[in-house]
Amino acid sequence: MKTEQLYGTGVALVTPFAEDGSVDLPALRRIVRHCIDGGVDYLVVLGTTGEAVTLDESEKTRVVQTVIDENNGSLPLVIGIGGNNTARLVDELKKSDLSAFTAVLSVSPYYNKPTQEGIYRHYQALADASPLPVILYNVPGRTGSNMLPSTVARIARDCPNVVAIKEACGNMDQIRELIRTVPEGFNVISGDDITALPTILEGGIGVISVLGQGMPVQMSSLVRHGLNGEYDKAQQIHEALKPGMDLIFQEGNPAGIKAIFELLGISGAGVRLPLVEASPQLKSKISSFIEPFAITI
Repeated sequence: MKTEQLYGTGVALVTPFAEDGSVDLPALRRIVRHCIDGGVDYLVVLGTTGEAVTLDESEKTRVVQTVIDENNGSLPLVIGIGGNNTARLVDELKKSDLSAFTAVLSVSPYYNKPTQEGIYRHYQALADASPLPVILYNVPGRTGSNMLPSTVARIARDCPNVVAIKEACGNMDQIRELIRTVPEGFNVISGDDITALPTILEGGIGVISVLGQGMPVQMSSLVRHGLNGEYDKAQQIHEALKPGMDLIFQEGNPAGIKAIFELLGISGAGVRLPLVEASPQLKSKISSFIEPFAITI
């Protein structure tokens, strides 16, 4: 795989729901089109933001096919295949038709709280089974364990088809160490909107964004300026977007970004339990935030 396909702004797509709780496929098409028209560089389907853990297999199939159809080859696609049962994931990777995708994004095992050796062996097994390049995903706030830079570097050295990491530890000291530690050619992608620009400035290649699907023009511009070395322009956009980066996570992800889509008239704001829809108070704050951007959203 040409890792240039992962440069820039990827977005972790939501799964929109209709009022009866079913998957709203027409709204998903509108979201995909909104992202493509807004200038993002690639799309990620069935990630955390897509509430994949609450979708049954039939729903996942329909979501994937809808994104493939609406994208129609416009952008590279990445699929989330992750969990805490290594054997099940190996089986899924071997049996799934992944021909429409550029890479697999796989989260570090959650709940089990494996050691660093366990994390290494988990990814080694996935790398051996995967027909596509693999992107690691470190998000300690959700998984209960932190994949250390030394472990990432070991995986990168020993598993040639593990090509990048989505790093969402939120700790810039760790991100700097990670970028210094991994072998040449292995790429670091910010997993948090708030660390996107700092990560790029340290040598990262972009972000897999949540806010970017609601505000694709602005987030893509931020990342593009950063990667082009136009740091003043990038910082100016970062400061303008920072309140929104905070707001959309105040009541959990993806409640906040779905509130933006509701305000834009693209999809509803519903989420599936145990998540709950953004409160009226948060929606009001988000509305005030996006109002100045309304012309270009």
